[in-house]
Amino acid sequence: MRLQSTLALAAALACSASLAQQQGVSKSEILIGTIQDLSGPIAAFGKQARMGMQLRVDEINEQGGIQGRRLKLAVEDSAYDPKKAVLAAQKLVNQDKVFLIAGHIGTAQNMAAMPVQFEKNIINFMPITAAREMYEPLHRLKYSFAATYYDQIRTALPKLVKEKNAKKVCTLYQDDDFGLEVQRGAEAGLKAVGMDVGEKTTYKRGATDFSSQVAKLKASGCEVVVLGTIIRETIGAIAEARKTGYNPTFLGSSAAYTDLIHKLGGKAVDGLYATMTVQHPYLDEASQPIRFWATKYKTKFNEDPTVFSVYGYSIVDQFARVAQKAGPNLTTDSFIKAMDGMTFEPDIFGSPISTYTATKHLGNELSRLSQIQDGRWKVVSDYVRP
Repeated sequence: MRLQSTLALAAALACSASLAQQQGVSKSEILIGTIQDLSGPIAAFGKQARMGMQLRVDEINEQGGIQGRRLKLAVEDSAYDPKKAVLAAQKLVNQDKVFLIAGHIGTAQNMAAMPVQFEKNIINFMPITAAREMYEPLHRLKYSFAATYYDQIRTALPKLVKEKNAKKVCTLYQDDDFGLEVQRGAEAGLKAVGMDVGEKTTYKRGATDFSSQVAKLKASGCEVVVLGTIIRETIGAIAEARKTGYNPTFLGSSAAYTDLIHKLGGKAVDGLYATMTVQHPYLDEASQPIRFWATKYKTKFNEDPTVFSVYGYSIVDQFARVAQKAGPNLTTDSFIKAMDGMTFEPDIFGSPISTYTATKHLGNELSRLSQIQDGRWKVVSDYVRP
């Protein structure tokens, strides 16, 4: 009896010591952080992702938490500025002492913040960017969920070039890590069909005037223009083209797949193609489970959800599943062990199956084409594997 009591006490002390050493995990709480753009050029995305994350956090806590622990979300604003993303990561990691950072939005912002995290053994979990650097090179602290911008454009562009019988393809892209991924995907896609990029044009992050870029593309006679753009740059570039009577086929990445494009761009953006995975939840044609979810979202936040709300919600849901699988002694190592054998089945939002292993930290490689038709996105292709 005395021996059993001693062993039980030793086990309890070992567990307590482990938790005491594990940042972001206490007896009653798990603290996760996220960095969003809440005041910059893609603040609409950041706000939607944050609300989607918070909805799932609240649901998890209402259902008893994870292994008896409540989940708490700490949010910092990067304003879509890599320098501010570094400061945000430093605060979350060193002051708030989060367990991990989940759903950080932006390619350049993640690239800047990850070294801060990795120095303290903090996982970068499912960032909201489809850059290859989110999982390459393989790193035990990097996990990504989205088919890459590179592969999205690389696989979609040849199909579109053939369909449109295009002879000249050009690019307009943001002059940073995100835009370069789209540009490289265009180059690889065209190489596969024996073509080169006809004209390359760039803009600085936050730009609002695209007259010179559009004039250059028009003068070059580009029939298809690949856009490494997000919200207002997509709308601004297409609006400028229409104003000058220039009407090429425009192709964007999943960064441009948002209802804000047609809501703010109006008739001018009809015909725009974009690569995507999960569909925007148009509620008048959604399934009953999605409508039920959307009602909860709107009741809480007083606005309809978007595809970025879905991203945020799903990221926290996946985190919770992995943390539950990791068991009561949640540590970075136990989370990684659980994650490196995880499979996420398709959910109500239509996400493809995602699998992770110790050598595969990108869950999904599939994407498809959607097009704005009569003021809303319509899926126009099947999933394509790169």
